[in-house]
Amino acid sequence: FGSGDDGRPAPSPSPTTERTSGASDADDVPGLAGVAGSGRSSPPDPASLPLTGLTVALDPGHNGANAQHPDQVGAPVPDGRGGSKACNTVGTSTDAGYPEHAFTWDVASRAGAALEALGAQVVLTRSDDQGVGPCVDVRGRSAQDAGADVLVSVHANGSDDKAARGFFVIVADPPPAVEIDEGLRAENAASSERLATDMVGALASAGFPPSGSVGGAISRRGDLGTLNFAERPAVLLELGEMRNLDEAALMSSEEGRQRYADAIAVGVVAWAG
Repeated sequence: FGSGDDGRPAPSPSPTTERTSGASDADDVPGLAGVAGSGRSSPPDPASLPLTGLTVALDPGHNGANAQHPDQVGAPVPDGRGGSKACNTVGTSTDAGYPEHAFTWDVASRAGAALEALGAQVVLTRSDDQGVGPCVDVRGRSAQDAGADVLVSVHANGSDDKAARGFFVIVADPPPAVEIDEGLRAENAASSERLATDMVGALASAGFPPSGSVGGAISRRGDLGTLNFAERPAVLLELGEMRNLDEAALMSSEEGRQRYADAIAVGVVAWAG
């Protein structure tokens, strides 16, 4: 995700936006043919869908107007470990100029539609790709604020080495020092690890290569406010390298972004199962 995790709330809208379109009754969910509830041609029985009763918070990294508001984006906010960090960052981009914020917004929107088709309720941490923020602390709290069961933050990486390729998944380590029951804190940490493993499996099964620089494709970090403030199972996905020419081409295509979105939905289904 370039130089940081994510950002400060826009002044007017609520930082958590509920998707209200509902599941598509007729459309297949590409890449999910083996999942109950996908590929249907008539309104399903909600009880038959694998994610009925689950609320998923999706966090599309960065935002489209961050670059135009450096003072707001660079303002310090709590990092969840007793320190501070910048509210948000601009994010990275491909060499051709396709920005991370647009990629994450499109993938999260597509993943939200896939998850809704499987019975989930979906909330987003931002309502469009034209705003500023929200900040990392707000994004991290978004799941509990919305009553969601899980938080998935969507990003792409921007390594200087253009030969770098592949995805990886980040979990908080040590577990976030949020003020919740110690047993629940440990349970969330274990569930986050399981979610990370399921996301790695889903992305690999969809044909995406795991990062060669992160052993097992799971990275453990304590400096990301989006994860540190989460009181729910949470992962941050680095879906690929935007400066790698092959992965940049895939991320810049609708077909590629749909593949990423479907893999995210598969990972959530595996975790929830």
